[in-house]
Amino acid sequence: MSILFSPLSLRSIQLKNRIVVSPMCQYSSEDGFSNDWHLVHLGSRAVGGAGLLITEAAAVSPEGRISPDDLGIWKDEHIAGLKRITQFIQQNGAVAGIQLAHAGRKASHQRPWEGGTAISPTEPRGWQTVAPSAIPFQEGDPTPTALTDEGIENVLVDFQQAAQRSLAAGFQIIEIHAAHGYLLHQFLSPLSNQRTDQYGGSFENRTRLLLEVIERVQSVWPDELPLFVRISATDWTEGGWTADNSVALAAVLKNKGIDVVDCSTGGNVAHAKIPVGPGYQVEFAERIKQETTMLTGAVGMITSAEQAEAILATGQADLIIIAREFLRDPYFPLHAAQAMGDDLKWPVQYERAKPR
Repeated sequence: MSILFSPLSLRSIQLKNRIVVSPMCQYSSEDGFSNDWHLVHLGSRAVGGAGLLITEAAAVSPEGRISPDDLGIWKDEHIAGLKRITQFIQQNGAVAGIQLAHAGRKASHQRPWEGGTAISPTEPRGWQTVAPSAIPFQEGDPTPTALTDEGIENVLVDFQQAAQRSLAAGFQIIEIHAAHGYLLHQFLSPLSNQRTDQYGGSFENRTRLLLEVIERVQSVWPDELPLFVRISATDWTEGGWTADNSVALAAVLKNKGIDVVDCSTGGNVAHAKIPVGPGYQVEFAERIKQETTMLTGAVGMITSAEQAEAILATGQADLIIIAREFLRDPYFPLHAAQAMGDDLKWPVQYERAKPR
């Protein structure tokens, strides 16, 4: 059996293989509610053989949404729709995960196919954004409000309550989103965090909010269920968050009981020069894994079974987290297993089409 299709145990949860459906924003919710689109989007990939599926960024508060059309988990009414999805995922042999997120200064934007531009607080679908410091993401964007101590406490409560709802909805893994220039990443990076209080300045201060979020989530999340953190391992910009910072943070996260670091990059600087190419972010997962022994997930233009297997076989990562290839092919794991010579079980409804 290939490593790609070998199981991985995380606390009480066993993933049947190392293939993860990455969080991918669908911008298809109304008032944060999941709907048939989300059920089919995630459900088809569970049928397709993925070991773990992580929802798109689920906003922990209305003002934490990237767009007015984001998935949410800020109120109890969201639970029922999400539970329908988790039950279907689990019925098809996969594990259901949820990504909890707050967009910070990158909130209140149009959907990508509507231009993706910032929506002013004075416009009907817009709202006032918040951030560690009153610095817009890019020139021309509305200026966010710097969070007060009370505002920070509200964020912590929002994450804690979102974790409680995630458990009630049947999720088995939570991923805390601290990447891609969203609120927790904004606190990590000195480019977006220019505070002079206990949440700004030193590495310890800039990582404080993330660690407090983790503690609040852990206060309501069962010890037997895993916790992931997604980070942007570098800002790709001088003076920003660095790979060295990420290694240091991963060591802290390991001591805090985090099970996997999902290693992405970028998103906090509008015009960062990112050397995009096949597997371009894998080196960060490899370095964190080697220097901290933390389990890592590799992401970024991983498109074939052979590429994924090589990443695992050379010890660069423990999980392969795939986004765009899953948009092209919901059944990627079934096809990857065939390419690797593994006998992956197909849904009985599809068994008659399985290559022999």
